[in-house]
Amino acid sequence: MEYKEEDYLMLSGIQHFAFCRRQWALIHVEQQWQENERTVEGELLHKRAHDSFYPEKRGDMIVSRGLPVHSRIMGVSGVCDIVEFHKAEEGIYLYGHNDYYTVYPVEYKKGSPKDSAIDILQLTAQAMCLEEMFSAKIEEGALYYGEIRRRERIVFTTDLRQQVKEAFNEMHEMFHRNYTPKVKWSKSCNACSLKDICLPRLGKAKSVNEYINRAVSEEGGNRFEL
Repeated sequence: MEYKEEDYLMLSGIQHFAFCRRQWALIHVEQQWQENERTVEGELLHKRAHDSFYPEKRGDMIVSRGLPVHSRIMGVSGVCDIVEFHKAEEGIYLYGHNDYYTVYPVEYKKGSPKDSAIDILQLTAQAMCLEEMFSAKIEEGALYYGEIRRRERIVFTTDLRQQVKEAFNEMHEMFHRNYTPKVKWSKSCNACSLKDICLPRLGKAKSVNEYINRAVSEEGGNRFEL
């Protein structure tokens, strides 16, 4: 099965989805968004990565910034911060160049490496799009973190690729159903830019039925159902 272009989801949404399915649905299904310090800093970092659209030649390497990518199979599209093409004997042929190259995606992130795999899944999804577009095999890429100012090498394993496929399948299903999951509060909600829209702590509150029945039972009355 291949998706039509009008049905493509945002590739970057996999990071929201892996962090919190409700956050992804609020942004991508309900079209709600709210900036905070973290989102603004992240946006500025990506703008610096995209500040030159034209490819740059550095010896045996070509650097492409802000490269649009897509996948008909996964039904997604997005932009890679940086894609490096390294000259190699075995690789892909690039139009306008007389050599063969391997493909190496690099994603820029604010802060430091996370305990979760949300950044890794986004980079893996980019690699899978590049593989489809260039008919190439991409074994690894890198995440660059602004706080530590260095790259973290990522190997695109079979397990990571499967997680990406399953995530996009579920995202398409939720988008088609126009479905937004219920609130499930956790400590990570405090860092979410949508916490004032989502109101996660309300998810911990008791229902109206529970509140009324508890009050009635304390007075010796009968149960009440709305």
